[in-house]
Amino acid sequence: MAAGGSSARPEVIWARPERAGRGPRPTYTRGEIAAAAVRIADTDGIGAVSMRRVAAEIGCGTMSLYNYVPRKEDLYELMVDAFSSEYDLPEQPSGDWRADMLMLAVQARALIHRHPWLPGLLSPVHGFSPNGLRYLEFCLAALEGLPAGNGTKMELIAMINGLVTAFAGNELAAAERARAFPWSPDEEQAARGAYLARQIGSGQYPRLAGILAEAAGPIDYDAAFGRMVNRVLDAFEFESGQDKP
Repeated sequence: MAAGGSSARPEVIWARPERAGRGPRPTYTRGEIAAAAVRIADTDGIGAVSMRRVAAEIGCGTMSLYNYVPRKEDLYELMVDAFSSEYDLPEQPSGDWRADMLMLAVQARALIHRHPWLPGLLSPVHGFSPNGLRYLEFCLAALEGLPAGNGTKMELIAMINGLVTAFAGNELAAAERARAFPWSPDEEQAARGAYLARQIGSGQYPRLAGILAEAAGPIDYDAAFGRMVNRVLDAFEFESGQDKP
């Protein structure tokens, strides 16, 4: 395959040996290449990640980098796998599948905040990288205590991951918008709060007014995140209980 070109057949970078059986040891490892790409994305955003920029980061020529990473899509896959390696997985599940899934969800949210570029790269295809498989195997081990079929367990994992990605992605988007304002977030919130108060005071929204009257201060996003994850777990636990003979 020509450097930077397209293969006549689909390729999976993990199926390619990182080092040929003969010849000199490669100068760079996939881990080093992925770490360089992640540093660039963390600092300047995913749009700044290019083969040329990554090559410069590790100190090699752009064309030489294609010997390690044939396609930019492969580079993205290395980055997602590097993200998956950051999960702090216990040696064994705790025996409480709900606690384990909540623990993983909390970690995933924190990792997305650490790497804001991540939601744009997440894909079911990338989930089968080496560290992605390690994560998935742990999830399935943790879910052995859930009396449900394998397909249901895979759906649970996918639903939790989707919830985390959406929740954290919204948090990141809100923070990005706030940074674009020429005033402080508190000033922005005060202006919006005043507008909402005027609308509620019009009497056109009695149900919403009742809800807001019960609200006790700012939203605790950590607590709200935990409740959302637990409600998903509740649904799967209930469904599995209903399926029992």
